[in-house]
Amino acid sequence: MMRILLLILIILTSMSCPLLAAEQVIASPVITRLNIDSAINPIVAKFIREQLDDANRRQDPALLIELNTPGGLDTAMREIIQAVLGSQIPVIVYVAPAGARAASAGALITLAADFAAMAPGTNIGAAHPVSIGAGAQPDKTMQAKLVNDAAAYARSLALQRGRNLDWAEKIVRESISSSAQEALDLQVIDLIAENTSELLQKLDGRSYLRLGQKKILHSKDVPLMQIEMNWRLQILSALSNPTFAYLLMMLGLLGIFFEISQPGVILPGVVGTIAILLAFFAFSTLPINYVGLLLILLAIVMFILEVKVPSFGMLTVGGIIAMAFGSLMLVDSSQPYLQISKAVIAATVLVSAGFILFASWMVVRTQGRPVIFGQEGMIGERGKATSTIHREGQVFVHGELWQARAADKIKAGSEVEVVKLLDGLVLEVRATNEAQQESTGKGA
Repeated sequence: MMRILLLILIILTSMSCPLLAAEQVIASPVITRLNIDSAINPIVAKFIREQLDDANRRQDPALLIELNTPGGLDTAMREIIQAVLGSQIPVIVYVAPAGARAASAGALITLAADFAAMAPGTNIGAAHPVSIGAGAQPDKTMQAKLVNDAAAYARSLALQRGRNLDWAEKIVRESISSSAQEALDLQVIDLIAENTSELLQKLDGRSYLRLGQKKILHSKDVPLMQIEMNWRLQILSALSNPTFAYLLMMLGLLGIFFEISQPGVILPGVVGTIAILLAFFAFSTLPINYVGLLLILLAIVMFILEVKVPSFGMLTVGGIIAMAFGSLMLVDSSQPYLQISKAVIAATVLVSAGFILFASWMVVRTQGRPVIFGQEGMIGERGKATSTIHREGQVFVHGELWQARAADKIKAGSEVEVVKLLDGLVLEVRATNEAQQESTGKGA
């Protein structure tokens, strides 16, 4: 018994050793590195917030955000800044690589960081607020309120981090932008570094404040742990691209149009519905002008009516015009990174119009064809009389033997033509012209 207990103890000890080693590896200090190379949107904000929460739970020495952004949505920016300001570990924002920028929302995120750094050849600034969203542009009073609010927010961030207050206000009111060296001279950032290795060496030993207490950052020789968005966030971030969202919506609308015009195909309707739902998710993260969206929906309604109602092409022309104007108005923003490519709009409208015209032509062509099945399909079919038909008889039509009636006497073996289908599956027939002429010639 003692031997068995000893054996179990040895096995448990050997199993615990790798676990202890793994825990030791996990507990070793690392600095999480996030690479943000896109517009600031809710998906990016969610990613940064989640990674910052994880880094705080691990008590990492710091979190590094390598930033290159043209700006983004105010709500997403404020979500990131709130997470940065509430972090227990220091946050480093590094505008890199060379040629990168931290514009608009990116500039304010950099101001909020515990340590702000830039690579040579980068720039920061131009944070004047731009009103986005459905409806008309705000009046002068509302615009002044937006500017004052953004300027006060920028000054408060600069004050909390000990940065240049006047510069922070000017990037909002005057949309100024500064190079890396100018930002360093103006005390907007803490240092310039060629790469992350140099950055961490220069930051080692610098102090930062938490709850009024002075703390020291130990970053020298600390390994970096690169964290990328998982596949789910990457898909959601791609969906937030205005051009991609627009193409998804158009694909969905065309799929639904095809399903309505050709019921029973199923696949276009399924694909269209999925694309529409994904497009609606994307629109929830974008400044959508709902008048533009309604114009595009009106265009699809016109296209559907073109199939059902003979308008001689007028509904199609109206639909193309509504789609073109709706596409141009769909995203209500003057920011280039939030606009749909004009080339994509032109190509999409032309392709959609061509598809609608082709589908409409196919529907009209199908509707114009003679019926070849059912009761109506029997009308006009030809066959032979298998018996003399005088009031009643039998005919062989369409590979089948039918009871038949005729107004005039038809001889057996004569070619007949179906006039209509009577009750009780009885055919009303008449002799064809050829049969009548043959009969007349024999009589002469």
